[in-house]
Amino acid sequence: METLSTREREPASIVLDERQGSAYASWRAANIVMTRTPLRVSFAGGGTDLPEFYEIEEGAVLSAAVDKYVYVTVKRHSDIFNEPIRINYSRTEQVNTIDEIDNNIARECLRFLNIEPPIFISTVADMPASTGMGGSSSFAVGLLHALHAFRGERITAGQLAEEACYIEMEVLKEPIGKQDQYAAAFGGLNLLRFGRGGRVMVEPQPVRSGSATYLFSNIMMFWTGHQRPAASVLTEQRSNTSQNLDVLRRMRNDAYEFRALCSGQHIELDQVGEALHRGWVLKRSLASKITTSEIDHHYTRALEAGAEGGKLCGAGGGGFLMFVVKPEKRERVRQALSDLPLVALGYEVHGSRVLYPAA
Repeated sequence: METLSTREREPASIVLDERQGSAYASWRAANIVMTRTPLRVSFAGGGTDLPEFYEIEEGAVLSAAVDKYVYVTVKRHSDIFNEPIRINYSRTEQVNTIDEIDNNIARECLRFLNIEPPIFISTVADMPASTGMGGSSSFAVGLLHALHAFRGERITAGQLAEEACYIEMEVLKEPIGKQDQYAAAFGGLNLLRFGRGGRVMVEPQPVRSGSATYLFSNIMMFWTGHQRPAASVLTEQRSNTSQNLDVLRRMRNDAYEFRALCSGQHIELDQVGEALHRGWVLKRSLASKITTSEIDHHYTRALEAGAEGGKLCGAGGGGFLMFVVKPEKRERVRQALSDLPLVALGYEVHGSRVLYPAA
């Protein structure tokens, strides 16, 4: 079986953790495959996973997978259909060749793994696209996972993340970093460290006495109603890296400090909220489009109602506002932001998984 070491298009190197074995293992091919891949929230360090920073000095992000998912189904398309390729997402594509596919991630994943038509791909997500929870990368990870399983291959979380990074960053030239792909592939709570050459070190964080469940039970997430592709914000942020190095260093260091706050037997919500707020203040200075007057207004109202602190998820400009709120203040915060939908959020220990066929 061909492995990545023999490909001309080899992704960057990776440091794997103890949960992983060989890059690929043989598995029976399947006629239909379904994967489930989590979205993520990052607590600290976002922006230091961009090449413009980690090629200068090491970056670090503390992030967690959440119980909101992207589902991908892959099956062999029947010969009796007129089109050899059908792809269902927010729209339906029916085309004759891979080159005709408009969906960039789907097209390049099929090319990368040399998948031959006829092929059917369908995807559905629990959250809208372009909302700051890493949905595009979760789709890339979930589709690659499904295509490998379709070919009869098992793949490790680390190799899956690197392939998704390669597709998005090297092939499609998206101005993004590496945190989303790793959060989606690995799941759980992780400190992700980023080094020169794209080297990634994954440090799973121990979850003590239900501390992650406790943390997420005291998170309130509100939908701003605005979708904005990350590229529109990250392009400016990347160009500002040299003048923002000191800010980015502080954000990187915050990831380590946030990890310490989550490592004990009990999480102090006021300290976690303060850390989130400090990171949000720093992040707002990285680019002009990260926040808006409307987002700032929502954020201020939440703090005045008793939220301990919070941040806007993702690159900025829209998406979800996340706050840490003590139980006795939840109703006040909910009333203060009554014009925004409240979204329940939980912790997900697993990364991308094959749901069907069962292992």
